[in-house]
Amino acid sequence: MTSTIEKPKEVRTQDTTEAPAVHRVRTITKKRGGAKRGARRAPRSEYNEKMVDLRRVSRVVKGGKRFSFRATLIMGDGKGKVGVGTGKGLDVAKAMEKARNDAKKQMIVVPVKGTSIPHDVSAKYSAAQVLIKPAQKGSGLKAGGATRAVLLLAGIKDATAKCVGKTKNKLTNALATLEALKQLRAEK
Repeated sequence: MTSTIEKPKEVRTQDTTEAPAVHRVRTITKKRGGAKRGARRAPRSEYNEKMVDLRRVSRVVKGGKRFSFRATLIMGDGKGKVGVGTGKGLDVAKAMEKARNDAKKQMIVVPVKGTSIPHDVSAKYSAAQVLIKPAQKGSGLKAGGATRAVLLLAGIKDATAKCVGKTKNKLTNALATLEALKQLRAEK
């Protein structure tokens, strides 16, 4: 298999100061990657985030319907801090920014025992009910949906979780998982 090497494009421009028969060759090369000179990058956040739900919601007013967006975001550092936030805005970016700020405010500290949790825990939030059990190291995280995202971002890598409630709503399942994690107590 042979590879071809791209040569830079040559553009011929006519120089008006010299005789018209003489041409000056100028090579144009395209720079790749990197920010422009003088541009500042946004500071990296210490938290990882995952958007679990984005919905278009509406309200009925006299002239018709007004649409907005609701974002549900989970933030965590992978070392025991996790939070769930929601935000509404007229566009997706605004809703995500509000959800990010809300998640930072709702941040809790979870006691982690190795890569798992110290003991069994169960919690209910609205129609959602979650059961979380510890697992041996190396068995992995057996959970689904929003519950899995909350546990991963909290830094729990070995656990078993089950949503036993009567809802499939990602927001209420995430909040039920957060309530369960609030009940955990560290071993002495």
